[in-house]
Amino acid sequence: MSKAIFWHRRDLRIEDNAGLFKACQTAAQVQPIFIFDTEILNELERNDARVEFIHNTLQELAKAYAKFGIFLRVEMGNPIDVIPTLAKALGVDHVFTNRDYEPYALQRDKTIFEKLTEQDIEFIGAKDHVIFEKHEVMKGDGTPYTVFTPYSRKWKERLSQEPIVTYDTTGALGSVQGIDTAPKIPSLAALGFENSGLDFPANHVEDLLIQKYSDQRNFPAKPGTSKLGVHLRFGTISIRKIALQALPLNETFLNELIWREFYQMIIYHFPYTVTGAFRPAYDAIVWEENPEHFKRWCEGTTGYPLVDAGMRELNATGFMHNRVRMVTASFLTKHLLIDWRLGEAYFAKKLLDFELASNIGGWQWAAGGGCDAAPYFRVFNPTAQQEKFDPKFEYIKRWVPEYGTSAYPKPIIEHTFARNRVLDRFKTALNKTT
Repeated sequence: MSKAIFWHRRDLRIEDNAGLFKACQTAAQVQPIFIFDTEILNELERNDARVEFIHNTLQELAKAYAKFGIFLRVEMGNPIDVIPTLAKALGVDHVFTNRDYEPYALQRDKTIFEKLTEQDIEFIGAKDHVIFEKHEVMKGDGTPYTVFTPYSRKWKERLSQEPIVTYDTTGALGSVQGIDTAPKIPSLAALGFENSGLDFPANHVEDLLIQKYSDQRNFPAKPGTSKLGVHLRFGTISIRKIALQALPLNETFLNELIWREFYQMIIYHFPYTVTGAFRPAYDAIVWEENPEHFKRWCEGTTGYPLVDAGMRELNATGFMHNRVRMVTASFLTKHLLIDWRLGEAYFAKKLLDFELASNIGGWQWAAGGGCDAAPYFRVFNPTAQQEKFDPKFEYIKRWVPEYGTSAYPKPIIEHTFARNRVLDRFKTALNKTT
């Protein structure tokens, strides 16, 4: 009777899970596992809400498996050690998982593949986190797209020829047995973490919100966005399910899902973008070193109310409205001339829905050096953005209650000065490299 491990990573669900379905079709006994990766945990603050979110989700996942008489196993350690050791101890023939496209994950999986191969155990991946992966949406000459619009056009063309297929994982689970005989989930405290106090958004979106998305998505005071990012990040919902829901309702919403896949493929094909600009010429920019300005930006006390509201929303909830993300990122990189990597790292620490590829892509877009980026001479005017997208100050007053009083700080930098400075600084750097 063949045995398999199914390793949950960014797919914390049973429903429509490609790798889990493949495991159930291959083996008679399947052991689901999740590993709290100490290589990642050791870098986090002890009240990191994402660890709490994962822990809560694993308890629900364990209940879902228990209905099939299967027990979820949760480990803590370095997967490079845990997977080969556990595979040997359980006597499995295969280890299944869903593919990840980030540089750390690719190197980790390569090492695990090599270790399992030495034990004559198959390591098998599946496509689950995206609709199209790796080399599935490419230019005619076989090279990857680096501009979104033609990528999205090709993506949709491929979808019309290759409709989305979902997986009946719950049906497949009914035909297999587990291996472990008791659930093993350490407490949050045993992991070294504590409750964050944050609320987590629902893992579904109403059709009406998707239908109105185009009209409402840019106004941060309105509940016009889905807040599904954390669920897509950890796979508590299926990307196939959301794409199928959005397809007949709103192309703009679908385009946001395609943007996510675009950035996943950029980081896969161009892994150097994790630390360097997609367009290397932009690495020549001389950034300001101003810890006080960076601190004021982080706290939301810059004197620019839309920027401050966004940063305070992020600090309080782990979420920031997408329009405001663009404004705050532009302000840090263009007005304050602070290195985008510092902002990217701060968002990585605070965002519930942090996803490396999208975070890197968004920050490089704002700073001007990314693929398909806003040109460096496009400098968002935070005041004009507020007048357009929060004209009644509803969003601002929600997060900056002292706005309009003497307690609110004066702007830390003047817009015209900042705009002229960044144009000159970028032009000087780029002229040296061309």
